[in-house]
Amino acid sequence: MRYMATYDMMETIRNTNQWLGASALALGSYPAFSMVPNPTIEWMRAWGEVTERTFQRMIVKPDWNIPPVVGENGTDCVVTMETTVERDFGDLLHFTVQGRTPPKRKVLLVAPMSGHYATLLRSTVISLLPDVDLYITDWHNARDIPVSAGKFDIEDYTLYLVDFMRELGPDTHVIAVCQPAPLTLAATAYLAEEDPDAQPKSLTLIGGPIDPNATPTEVTDFGHRVTMGQLEELMIQRVGFKYKGVGRKVYPGMLQLSSFISMNAETHMLAFRDQIARVARGEAAEHDKHNKFYDEYLAVMDMPAEFYLSTVDRIFKSGEIARNEFTVKGKAVDIGKITTVAVKTVEGTKDDISAPGQCIAALALCTGLPDSKKASHLEEGAGHYGIFAGKSWRTNIRPLVLDFIDANSAPEKATGANTGTNPRGAASGKPKSAA
Repeated sequence: MRYMATYDMMETIRNTNQWLGASALALGSYPAFSMVPNPTIEWMRAWGEVTERTFQRMIVKPDWNIPPVVGENGTDCVVTMETTVERDFGDLLHFTVQGRTPPKRKVLLVAPMSGHYATLLRSTVISLLPDVDLYITDWHNARDIPVSAGKFDIEDYTLYLVDFMRELGPDTHVIAVCQPAPLTLAATAYLAEEDPDAQPKSLTLIGGPIDPNATPTEVTDFGHRVTMGQLEELMIQRVGFKYKGVGRKVYPGMLQLSSFISMNAETHMLAFRDQIARVARGEAAEHDKHNKFYDEYLAVMDMPAEFYLSTVDRIFKSGEIARNEFTVKGKAVDIGKITTVAVKTVEGTKDDISAPGQCIAALALCTGLPDSKKASHLEEGAGHYGIFAGKSWRTNIRPLVLDFIDANSAPEKATGANTGTNPRGAASGKPKSAA
């Protein structure tokens, strides 16, 4: 019960701050104060507006808000979302562009389950929609999943991906962003042995911790520094009485958010101070840069406790994927069994979450894959967010990924060269990517 009490205490604090913000906004907007303009009242109103919005966004799942796609005849085609596969812990969504013949490229975008909703990849989705028939994994907030649905750890996650790939068929190209990269690689290897005909055509891994110890970061250091007992005691709580998942053990989104913010506390503090000043001066807008970023950044979701703990233990501490010793339901998953799926890795030189070297380790694990079906790209000057949603993604990485997909869309008997670059070269023992 003490964990449920802690969860409800955090929700009470959030709710109270939202109420204080709303109260300050209402008081500062009182018509009588307009008779005697006072900068203090303006600042109180501005503080209330920013505070209410900030704490309210923490429990709201953002809308996709996908703009229309320009059709072949120049008309705007509305984008709708349909659930292709519905499961307890996550769905497979399909972005349907009305009035358009589906492109030949069919892509499964695997979103992270790392504290934020799949909408974190909104800009990635928008950039891909004009050129691909796009599907995405939409993971659910654990607080809304009844305890009767059972557990969900990294093995269950892997099997979800296996089912999604089977549903979409062998003409699919998979793109995994960040956290799901090692488990997507494992799911592909699982299919290679269990159901080869359901394997995707290609697999692109972007900034994922395949081998976290290849280039340690603050994230990997934390994983080694704490014990599993400490993690479970400090991070895991039971969902409170307000939600459907009451009693479920989770790593709360609010606790995750406090960790995110603490990593760059001064930057966030200055951002909110400046936003309050802009609101007070009447320079802010509903969809300004600050609100667009923080509406997404502050919207956090609870992770199932089993998933969080097994990720830290088996991916970061034990390195089961990096050592090719991962198992699913007691069955060994051999990444060397991948022999036909082209694999490409993407990294950024300034990525402080999954540093260069962690993701490209996937190519060395694919011992059964010829060098002609391996590719890698290292984006100069790009951080973690930039390699899948920023300027680097739009201008450099996205075209390379689409070229890689096209190069591996032909029937297996007509295997072509892959597009990509490997800045490490053959001298390091890493496979070269074909031009």
